[in-house]
Amino acid sequence: MKKINLTETVLRDGNQSLMATRLPYSEFEEILPKIDECGYYSVECWGGATFDCCMRYLSEDPWERLRNIRERMPKTKLQMLLRGQNILGYKPYPDDVVRKFVELAIKNGINIIRIFDAMNDPRNLQVAIEETVKRGGIASGAISYTTSPVHTLEAFVKLAREMKEMGASTIAIKDMAGIMGPKEGYDLVSALKDALDMPVVLHTHCTTGLAFPTAVKCAEAGVDVIDTAVSCFSGGSSQPSTETMAYVLRQLGFEVGVDTLKVKEVNDFFVPIRNKYIDSGMLDPKIMGTDADALAYQVPGGMISNLLAQLKAQKAEDKFYDVLSEVPSVRKDLGYPPLVTPTSQIVGVQAVSNVIAGERYKNVSKEVKSYLSGEYGRAPGEVNAELRQQIVGDNFSDDRYADKLEPAFEVTKAEIGDLAKNDEDVLSYIAFPQVAEKFFAERKAREENIVKYSIVEA
Repeated sequence: MKKINLTETVLRDGNQSLMATRLPYSEFEEILPKIDECGYYSVECWGGATFDCCMRYLSEDPWERLRNIRERMPKTKLQMLLRGQNILGYKPYPDDVVRKFVELAIKNGINIIRIFDAMNDPRNLQVAIEETVKRGGIASGAISYTTSPVHTLEAFVKLAREMKEMGASTIAIKDMAGIMGPKEGYDLVSALKDALDMPVVLHTHCTTGLAFPTAVKCAEAGVDVIDTAVSCFSGGSSQPSTETMAYVLRQLGFEVGVDTLKVKEVNDFFVPIRNKYIDSGMLDPKIMGTDADALAYQVPGGMISNLLAQLKAQKAEDKFYDVLSEVPSVRKDLGYPPLVTPTSQIVGVQAVSNVIAGERYKNVSKEVKSYLSGEYGRAPGEVNAELRQQIVGDNFSDDRYADKLEPAFEVTKAEIGDLAKNDEDVLSYIAFPQVAEKFFAERKAREENIVKYSIVEA
C-alpha cells in the first residue's frame, strides 16, 4: 500500500489565498501544539506573502513569528516558500543576500524550503538550492506550472532534472492557478517519476474546481505529497480540504499519515476565525467559490484576492472581470510568464492599469520596464518585440541579472546601524526598506511603552 503524505497550508497559503495573508499569529498560537500532533509531512507556515504582510499589515516581526511557531511545533517539519533569487520580495537580490536569508531561515526553524522562480529560469534557483543543502535543509525545487505554447511536458522534466542536479531533494509541481487538469497532472507526475528517482509533491488550488480530480489522478500516477488546507480554509482559491482528501485517498487504498480526529479539532478551532473574517469583509465570499473562467485567464488564488483589493481601493470593483480578461493578453505580450509572485503582480498591475486608463500600456510600471530589460530572468516564450522596443529600446540583456549586483548584506548592515537589532532585521530591511523601517519604529515604541508601563506598575 503506497503512502501519500499531506502538507497543511492553513498557516500560509490557505489564508493567503482567501484573505490576502491577514491572519495574525495571535489568532492561531493556541492551536499550534494540536497541529503538531496531526501527523502531517510538513506544515507550510512561512514565506510567500507572510513576510511582507507581517510587517506591513499585522505589525509583527516575521522572524519572531517563525521562532514562536517552531517552539510550539517541535515535531513537525516547518516549510516555507522562497521565490528563488527574489527571496520574499519582488525583485532579484544579490547572491550574498540570498545565501544569508536561507541560512537564517533554517537557523530560525525552517526545515523545508520550496524554491521556485516565476520564469522557471534555473539560473534564479541555483544559489538558493545550493545554500539550503549546505545549511542542512531540504531543498524542494518547484516547477511553476502553467499552460502556453512553450510550456511542454519535456520542458518541465528538463527543469526538474536541472533542479535535481543542483541538489534538490524533492520536486514540487506548483499549480498556483489551479489550471492543471486530471490528465495533465497524471502525465506530468508520471513523466517526473519515470525520469527522476525522487519524491514528487503536488501543490494546487481549487479555483477552477479541478483540484480534487487532479489530485486523485496524481496519486494514481505516484505523487508522494499533496498540499491541503483544513476544510474551513479550503476550497475557492485555496487548497483542497485536508479531511476530504484524506478520506478520498484512504477509500482508494492509499495510506495517509494524518490523524483525522485531530485534524477535525484543528478545523473546529479555525471555523469561528474564518467566520469572523467573512463578517468583517476581509474574507470575500467571491474568493471561496469556483470560477471556471480562470482556465482562460490563469490567475492564482493570492493574485485574485489582491486584484480585488486593489480595485476596491480604487472604487473600481465593477472592472474586476475586465481586468481578469486583460491578464492573458498582457501575459502573452511578456512571453507567457507563469502567473506567480512577482510576475503575477507585474502582469496584474499592468492589466489593472490598462483597464483603468482605457488604453493599453498608456502607463507602464517600472516593474514591467525591468522585466522587459531582462532583470527577472529569461522569459519562457517570445516577448512582444514591438512592445519591448517601445518601452525599453535597446536596454535589454539576456545575462543573469544577479551577476551584475554587488554584495549588499554587510554594506546594508553598516548603513542602517542601530536601526537593526540583529541580522534578521537587516534582511527584513533589504527586502522591504520602507515597510521595515516603519515596523522597526512601531516595535521600538511598543517596547518603550511596555517599559514605561512596567515602571508605573512597580
